[in-house]
Amino acid sequence: MRIGTFVLAAQFPGQGPGEALHRAVRSAEAAEESGLDSVWLAEHHFVPYGVCPSATTLAALLLGRTRRIRVGTAVSVLPNHHPVALGEQAALLHLTSGGRFSLGVGRGGPWVDLEVFGGGLDAYENGFPEALELLLDWLREPRVAGRGGRFGFREVAVVPRADDLLDDGSAPGPEVIVACTSPKTVRLAASRALPMLLGMHCGDEEKAEMVALWRTAAREAGHPPEVVEGAAHVSAGVAQIADGPGDATETLVKTMPGWLRQGLDAHVTVDDRHRVMRDPVAYTELLCGLHPVGPPQLAADRLAATAERTGITRFALLVEGSGDLAATEENVRRLGADVLPLLT
Repeated sequence: MRIGTFVLAAQFPGQGPGEALHRAVRSAEAAEESGLDSVWLAEHHFVPYGVCPSATTLAALLLGRTRRIRVGTAVSVLPNHHPVALGEQAALLHLTSGGRFSLGVGRGGPWVDLEVFGGGLDAYENGFPEALELLLDWLREPRVAGRGGRFGFREVAVVPRADDLLDDGSAPGPEVIVACTSPKTVRLAASRALPMLLGMHCGDEEKAEMVALWRTAAREAGHPPEVVEGAAHVSAGVAQIADGPGDATETLVKTMPGWLRQGLDAHVTVDDRHRVMRDPVAYTELLCGLHPVGPPQLAADRLAATAERTGITRFALLVEGSGDLAATEENVRRLGADVLPLLT
C-alpha cells in the first residue's frame, strides 16, 4: 500500500493565496517527515478552489526541499500547455530529482483557461489524444516532429533526453499518469499502457469498473499480461484522522463547504455554457462516507477495502480539508504514524 497526499493549495474563506500555498508546501514536507510515499499537486487557474497555477513549478520547489518522497502532478492540464514545453519540464525534473517525479496529465474542463492560454474549446473537446501522443514521443524519442492537426513543426532534437539512464541504473523516463473520468479516456490511457488517476468523487464500484475497462482495452491493444496486471493506478480521496467516530466528519463538514462554494462558483466556462455545480454540503458528506475519514482503524479499513475491491494500492489523499495549517500537519502526521502501520 502506497499512501500519498493530494495537495490542492485550497484557499478557504478569509484566507489569502499566500497562506494556502504555505500550507501546501508544509503539508508536503510533513508527508516526507511522516514516511508517506508521495505528494500529488493540483493545478488551477483564476479560482480559489486551488491557487497553484503551475503544478510543475511547485513540484520543482518540493523536489528541492525533499530527499525521498515522490512528487507528481495531479494534474498538469494538457490543453493549457504545449506538449513539448511540458515534456521538457518533466524531463528536467525527472533527471535532476533522481527519478522522483511523476507527470500526471488530464483534459481539464471547458473553462475560460482555454481562452486565456489560446487552446480554445477544440483543444479540450478533441485535442487531448494528439497532445498526449506528442508528449509521450518527447519523453521517449531522440528526435521529434509535430505532424498533427494542432502541432506542426520540423524535426528537432530532444534535449535533455528524459530516457537517459539515471546514475543508479533505475528505469529511464518519468512516470506518466492520465486522469480518467470517461470510458473514452480510460481506453486512451490503456492503449498506451498508462496508469490512471481516478477522482475522489468516485466510489469503489465505479473505480473497479474503470480498472476492468482499462485492463480489457490494454489487452486488446496487445500489452502483455504483466503490464496489464501490474499497472499502478492511483485513487484520489480525502483523509481526515480523529479519535472520536464523528470528529473527523464534523471537522470537514464545518470547513469544506465554504471552500467548495466559493471555489466551484468561481469557475467560468469558455463558451458560457451553463454548469450545475455540486451542492457543497452534500458533496462533503459524500466524500466523508467514501474515504478514510474517522479514527485510524476506520481509515485503514476503508483504504484496505478500496484496494481489495478495485486492485488499486496507490492513494492520493486530500489532507487540507480543515483549512488550518497546524491541523493539516497533524493530519498528515497521524496518517503516517497511526494509519500506515495498520496497512503494512
